[in-house]
Amino acid sequence: MAIRLGLGLPQNRQYDLGRDVPSVARTAEDIGYDSVWVYERALVPEPAAQGLYGIEGMPWPDSYRHVADPLVTLTLAAAATTRVELGSSVLVAPLHAPFQLAKALASLDAASGGRVVAGFGTGWSLDEYAASGIRPIKERGRVLDEVIDVCRAVWGPDPVRHTGRIVSIDSAVVGPKPARPIPLLLAAGARKARERLVEHADGWLPVATSVREVAADWHALQDLAAERGRQQPIRTVLRANARYSRQPYAGADRRAFQGGADQIAEDLLAYAGIGMEEILVDLQSTARDVLELRDVAAEVYERARAAGV
Repeated sequence: MAIRLGLGLPQNRQYDLGRDVPSVARTAEDIGYDSVWVYERALVPEPAAQGLYGIEGMPWPDSYRHVADPLVTLTLAAAATTRVELGSSVLVAPLHAPFQLAKALASLDAASGGRVVAGFGTGWSLDEYAASGIRPIKERGRVLDEVIDVCRAVWGPDPVRHTGRIVSIDSAVVGPKPARPIPLLLAAGARKARERLVEHADGWLPVATSVREVAADWHALQDLAAERGRQQPIRTVLRANARYSRQPYAGADRRAFQGGADQIAEDLLAYAGIGMEEILVDLQSTARDVLELRDVAAEVYERARAAGV
């Protein structure tokens, strides 16, 4: 059975948000992609005292200097499509006011006919947390827990009630409701994050590091789910940040999803082989403009399906 394929929407500097997002979303749907996806990067500090991912000395990519808001991007895509799912991988949930985020996602799901996939992570940027003003970064795990609880409450039946550290809803009618239960997926690497996923989420959002590393994390997550007695399957959506080139990458140091369309298709097969049921391919960083992005998206999809993905 073929795995599901998703495509990253154009959010970076070289794209025209209002024109190119609907164009790429329609193209993805016409080609046959199952979903379209966004990510979140709120700002780039300058000078950057903190390295990328919190790793000292690691530079921030230039593309992070201009990343369109994920919910606005998904809304543009929703209005231009009728079939593809609309996902976030990931939305840095603790940067958002929980009630407003829950209501926005419910509204988007209602408007799109039940196509939203809410993918949350905790993030790592000190500057983004300072700018958001919700809670300090040291509380990010507890904030994510409350975001999840508030979403479940707001998306559920009225009257809505919730009492937490950030949000207090005594008893209220909150609409619109989602068209169907919104799948809630989490990025989770550490033990505590995996426990949160197993207990409170519908799926997992790994990033394509190496096949071996993702496989080990996937087995660890499955073992934890069995240990906790979870019966519900864990949906997986792998994020592949691709670096496409017209010519195959010939170096021995080739990373996963780097090179020509055939090489990307080979990598898709490898990750499908360890149990990844959905893979999001983000091709926007190496495309010059929307015309190239659409062409590359079509080529990668064609080669992947021809290879048996």
